[in-house]
Amino acid sequence: MTPVEPTAYWRRNRRIVAGLLAVWFAVGFGVAWFARDLGFGFFGWPFSFWVGAQGALLVFLAIIGAYAWVMNRMDAAQPGGDHAGHE
Repeated sequence: MTPVEPTAYWRRNRRIVAGLLAVWFAVGFGVAWFARDLGFGFFGWPFSFWVGAQGALLVFLAIIGAYAWVMNRMDAAQPGGDHAGHE
């Protein structure tokens, strides 16, 4: 990545955070909202239980991993940043 000026860096950071928060909102509230429609059984439990208990958690972990990966790449591209030269 090429170095980015500070205002562009924070603008991109805010866009990334806003996008990931939108995913968080959609998964967190969407699963709860539509869970009753997922009424079939899965290993003896309602499928909505599995999606709410396991699927949402995996998406939340993926959000954290995606943010860490993108920010590490952005920080490495910054001259004099925390990760300068560590890519």
